Amino acid sequence: MAEKKGTTQEIKLYKTTLTNNIEISPGVHVIYFQRTFDFIPGQAIKIAIDYEHPPRIYSICSGNKENEIKILFNIKGDGFLTPKLAAMIPGDQILISKPYGSFIGSKSPAWLIASGTGIAPFYSMLNSEFKNSKTLIHGVRYLNQFYFEDELEALLEENYLRCCSGESACNVFHGRVTDYLKTIDIFPEVNYFICGQALMVVEVRDLLIEKGIPFKNIFAEIYF
Repeated sequence: MAEKKGTTQEIKLYKTTLTNNIEISPGVHVIYFQRTFDFIPGQAIKIAIDYEHPPRIYSICSGNKENEIKILFNIKGDGFLTPKLAAMIPGDQILISKPYGSFIGSKSPAWLIASGTGIAPFYSMLNSEFKNSKTLIHGVRYLNQFYFEDELEALLEENYLRCCSGESACNVFHGRVTDYLKTIDIFPEVNYFICGQALMVVEVRDLLIEKGIPFKNIFAEIYF
């Protein structure tokens, strides 16, 4: 997600200790630490490894009743933080902020539309009290990027829709999320949450507006 300008001295950060670090797909990790705060599913935290470099923002990827906080991220080859996070082991310490943000779930019916690691806030929502009356659409390039696929399928059944632009498989739409949405003629009058890279978010938002969805019903979170 977006990088915070300035140094970590400008932001209140707290030390926490990693309890696990799992590579769930090539170059994609989930780190764990004990939950010491309450949060609303969809919110994010800032993470840093020292007080000299600016933190980055990551959506919380765990249910709000779980004992541990999970953070999903992919390694940025030219990045400072993610290669170092990926190399950490249980017992290592990181710096985190308190949760914040207005991209939050509710119990109301909604469509959740994600690309790549943008699945994180929706995974949090669906593993909290917000799983009912939800449709999840997840777009990726390769089949091994459907993170938490088995759990999401068990939670949502036919309301879990997968789109893959680079590979084909049974029960997976071959193409991008926008390609799939273009096949739909009528969209329900619900809220639409979009999370992923900027181009996807903008294209999906514009498509929904063209289909008659009011702008006030569309909520977006952009990952960088």
